[in-house]
Amino acid sequence: MLRDRGATVEGTQEEKTADSAGSGYRSRMTARGIFAGFAVATAFFTRIPATAPACRAERLADAAWAFPLVGAGIGGVTGCAFLLVQLLGLGDWPAAVLAVLAGVVLTGALHEDGIADTADGLIGGRDRDERLAIMRDSRHGTFGVVAIVVSVLLRAAALAGIGEAVYAGLALIAAHAGSRAALPFAMRALAPARADGLGAAAGRPRTPLATTALAIGLLITLAALGPRRGAIAFGLAGSAMFALGVLAGRRIGGYTGDVLGAFQQIGEIVILLTAAAK
Repeated sequence: MLRDRGATVEGTQEEKTADSAGSGYRSRMTARGIFAGFAVATAFFTRIPATAPACRAERLADAAWAFPLVGAGIGGVTGCAFLLVQLLGLGDWPAAVLAVLAGVVLTGALHEDGIADTADGLIGGRDRDERLAIMRDSRHGTFGVVAIVVSVLLRAAALAGIGEAVYAGLALIAAHAGSRAALPFAMRALAPARADGLGAAAGRPRTPLATTALAIGLLITLAALGPRRGAIAFGLAGSAMFALGVLAGRRIGGYTGDVLGAFQQIGEIVILLTAAAK
């Protein structure tokens, strides 16, 4: 998940730790810090070149609070794609598929690549080292291809089942925001599975930033889906992501960037399916 977004994460782990010690949470919440954090998260999660030169060295972990906000923006774009296709009279299924594909294009298939590599590694590898080697390989195996196909089909089926454009758009906003809101807590709760790689280099979000991200994601989900359904969707997504975290901890000893991508995909799928449930 993190391998092709290195422009937003610079410096060694030691340098980042020292930087974290010298700059508190409050200093990051200045107007300039808020803009920089949002730009870093936007540049990482999308193909939009939003990172300004002044914030290139910003650690991804310091932008953790912005993850669900960027996710909500992605959900809004995909919701507009769903509405546009429906206005053209093409029907629910074409609208659903194209809305999912709009998200894939906007994010550069970042998370789809993550869930594919995670499936290949966690299912196909015989031991920890082999699993990590498989996940580092840019080629996708059978399990990875199946994971991508199932992910796209489940999301499209959920959107087609919703049908109504406004609610489908709100569900997409909730799914993209809520699924990314839990990533900072996953980065805190799990140890990096390897010492190198951008999964480790991204840093460990501080507790206030992770809590802020979770709160923002929860509020967006509740507002989009309603208090009852939103709470159920957020809780189920968190439970599914927790289960994957336990599995990753046992199979590879922690998380990689690909595992974070799989977290996002699982969370998005669960929230969309919950939104579509009758």
